Amino acid sequence: MWLFFMRDLLYPTVTSVRHWNDKLFSFTTTRDPSFTFETGQFVMIGLEIDGKPLLRAYSVVSANYGEELEFYSIKVPDGALTSRLQHIKVGEKVVMATKATGTLVPGHLLPGKNLYLLATGTGLAPFLSVIQDPFIYDQYEKVILVHGTRWQSELAYQEFIEKELPENEYFGEIVKEKLIYYPTVTREEYIRDGVAHQGRITKLLTTGKLVKDLGMPDLDIENDRFMLCGNNDMLKDIMDILDGWGFTKARHNSQGHYVIERAFIEAS
Repeated sequence: MWLFFMRDLLYPTVTSVRHWNDKLFSFTTTRDPSFTFETGQFVMIGLEIDGKPLLRAYSVVSANYGEELEFYSIKVPDGALTSRLQHIKVGEKVVMATKATGTLVPGHLLPGKNLYLLATGTGLAPFLSVIQDPFIYDQYEKVILVHGTRWQSELAYQEFIEKELPENEYFGEIVKEKLIYYPTVTREEYIRDGVAHQGRITKLLTTGKLVKDLGMPDLDIENDRFMLCGNNDMLKDIMDILDGWGFTKARHNSQGHYVIERAFIEAS
């Protein structure tokens, strides 16, 4: 549980809101010059309700050098926060902690050649920040973003990933060379370039379909690193798979082959 004093809070202004479908939305806010964060971290953000801050943890979507901050959220009809936050308008204020935190950061990984970013649902959020970090492309030969959802309509940010980011004036060329995007859905047929992008990430990993579709070598401890973000069941399932293959999780005092956000799941 996080407790905050008024001196620990910022009140950024909402600058844009986008509703991806009836269950997902994102919004951007102004960024206080004092607020800094590391790629992959989260911050507590929310609204002031009855004079008190109601905050939840949100990974930062935007690049750590961006002039604004962006967040991506589900809509929970009876959720204490999201039932209100989903109706936020441009020009209104939100409440945010002054400091970001989190363990889902690339620096906790051992050096490797390929970085797999495995996300389900709104777990995509921190990886949008990761793929906007030019230093990531200096460290890896390939960066593979895998996003699993139930429906195609939930595959948010596709245009940004496939069209806008590769045209970035500063590092677009290296994005074109190194970033691979692999969306997959579970509840409807989804064909891309003649290839079925269907199934849970766990199955794509265990059957070898993922690396086959990507034209990548079989996964191995020497070359491949992973960042995982999704619901607890997804995290535990993929951790079990990676552990079974000999990959190790990054911990407080040691780097590993894969990393998760420890604040969101019980350490194992």
